[in-house]
Amino acid sequence: QSYFHMPGIFSAPLSTPTPSPSPSPQPQTEKLKVRLAGYPRKHNEGRIELFYKGEWGTICDDDFSLANANVLCRQLGFVSATGWTHSAKYGKGQGKIWLDNVQCGGGEKSIELCKSRGWGNSDCTHDEDAGVVCKDERIPGFVDSNNKIEEVRLRPVVAMAKKKMPITEGVVEVKYKDGWAQICDIGWTIKNTRVVCGMLGFPHERKVNKNFYKLYLERQKNYFHIHSVACLGTEVHLAACPLEFSKPNATSACTGGMPAVVSCMPGPLFMQNTIFRKERCSRVGEGRVEVLKDNEWGTVCDDRWNLQSASVVCRELGFGSAKEALTGGRLGQGMGPIYMNEVKCVGQERSIWNCPFKNITMEDCQHMEDAAVRCNIPYMGLENTIRITGGRTRYEGRVEVLSLDSNGTQSWGLICGESWTTKEAMVACRQLGLGYANQGLQETWYWDSSNVTEMVMSGVKCTGSEMSLSQCQHHKTVSCQKAAAKFAAGVICSETASDLVLNASLVQQTVYIEDRPLHMLYCAAEEDCLSKSAAKANWPYGHRRLLRFSSQIHNIGRADFKPKAGRHSWVWHACHGHYHSMDIFTHYDLLNANGTKVAEGHKASFCLEDTDCQEGVSKRYECANFGDQGITVGCWDLYRHDIDCQWIDITDVKPGNYILQVVINPNYEVAESDFTNNAMKCNCKYDGHRIWLHNCHIGDAFSEEAERRFEKYPGQLNNRIS
Repeated sequence: QSYFHMPGIFSAPLSTPTPSPSPSPQPQTEKLKVRLAGYPRKHNEGRIELFYKGEWGTICDDDFSLANANVLCRQLGFVSATGWTHSAKYGKGQGKIWLDNVQCGGGEKSIELCKSRGWGNSDCTHDEDAGVVCKDERIPGFVDSNNKIEEVRLRPVVAMAKKKMPITEGVVEVKYKDGWAQICDIGWTIKNTRVVCGMLGFPHERKVNKNFYKLYLERQKNYFHIHSVACLGTEVHLAACPLEFSKPNATSACTGGMPAVVSCMPGPLFMQNTIFRKERCSRVGEGRVEVLKDNEWGTVCDDRWNLQSASVVCRELGFGSAKEALTGGRLGQGMGPIYMNEVKCVGQERSIWNCPFKNITMEDCQHMEDAAVRCNIPYMGLENTIRITGGRTRYEGRVEVLSLDSNGTQSWGLICGESWTTKEAMVACRQLGLGYANQGLQETWYWDSSNVTEMVMSGVKCTGSEMSLSQCQHHKTVSCQKAAAKFAAGVICSETASDLVLNASLVQQTVYIEDRPLHMLYCAAEEDCLSKSAAKANWPYGHRRLLRFSSQIHNIGRADFKPKAGRHSWVWHACHGHYHSMDIFTHYDLLNANGTKVAEGHKASFCLEDTDCQEGVSKRYECANFGDQGITVGCWDLYRHDIDCQWIDITDVKPGNYILQVVINPNYEVAESDFTNNAMKCNCKYDGHRIWLHNCHIGDAFSEEAERRFEKYPGQLNNRIS
């Protein structure tokens, strides 16, 4: 498949708002679902959300009234309303704003029978989401239809019960009262299976051998809660499909049928007995959506972004359907081009490129409108084998893992802190479901100790992309010089993280060669910015040949990038008159065609600060006068080409073709949400006098065709979550 092929550009007509309210379009044949959401709220108050066309959305507060609230409260099963709220008191909703300028008389059976602008026709933002406060008294005999399907699971039969996680095949069961109930399979289609697999985190469905189950299930007592399901296959949850519920006490309401059984195909990340593949975000299955076109990754604008389009992206990347379609750059703003706008997938497409969309003009969208997704992922149970204790909040503590002793008894134990770094902490925080690692701690003596004192794991070495610590390398037998509990590994986790990326085109535009006299390089030599042969030079006579370029590093994440070390441990360099806050912040390398290093430079983070910021963002970090160091979200730090050490010493390099590589935060000292965009590579031609750079690109941003010129670097998928 060529990444350059775009199946076609489609235009979508823009809807024009109707000036005066009119009755909503024909009410749905199915009963409209209404729910309360948001925070802080009780069971009888909250933000109003309506389920329409397979998607939850909100109501705008324009023209809202107590009469509207009365209609909604009765739909929710309460006798009446005592009040209503405006301006998103219970928090801003997501997705569609389904109704605007709603005007009820108060006696309507459903909000859809009131006057309004019509479904999806609104000039509001989620800052105007309406809420209701209902009288805490239920309508006698009211049946809450929303709670009929909240949880769905697959129950493997006995012969398969010992299978490892994730469970990909079994009887479909829905949570009912205090237990689980079955679905009658008469009329069950592959479309229903697709929806069930998607919500359980699997991209594809497969046929199942019903005969294998039939004998076993005939001997079981089954309770059929649902006797008919008619999904289209594009829904993101079984609750969104047309369902018919069994009549009360009809335990055998599936004459001639049996409980529905499905089989799902896991994505590459979750196939059993496979090595964990490199993932592009710390929280598996969520991130900003990026697509590849003409060798360059770009983002998707959030206009009309919905769960169907998000689900196409999720499935294409090997996850299930989408849990959330996020808008407004919620999971970080991208850089570079924005390729797609008003994407309108049905939900069956194999790729987002197969969906109708509009081309972008810069007036249409900015990166503050980048679309993102949270995908359903299979339940792996990994969080049950790890915990943290002793910290001040639930985001920090000493790491404890569940292990088996020689008798096969399970118990909690500690991890030796000796080789514990940010990489291992990243995996621990991911496994705990706590986001990203701010720090990996090698000593935890200052935290309250639990009764657990035994070290059960040592020598842990992770790449940083594993899903659990058990997938990392570690010693077969525990070996720890400081075996006391106070030297156990610990973590401080965070919901958000920074994400640094280099401006590749600026490197290409600013590159040049300078022959710099040795007498001007004493400070640089002191800071180890020259190649080893400089030590043998005839100082102060002669010169060094330097490959120079500007380096502009943007923080496009969701948290400020700050040096790992506090200012108390920064090192003062008198020669240049500044503090180093990180030993190594960037590697600059010149490689030959087979990847061998022929020359190197490095940039210690001598002054990490906000040189400039995008519109509306204020600078927070400035190095002068021992100020704070860091890069604010939405800002960048510029190392100009004429600054000391902003170079590679190529004095000893022969003419030829090379690869220039720049790697930010190479030792993963500071946590980031995405490390795949920390490297930049360029083709480099050097004739002994002049130098040319071309094809400068970030990380994995080459298509297969372009990658053939760089056989060392394998190609990647043609879209991604960043």
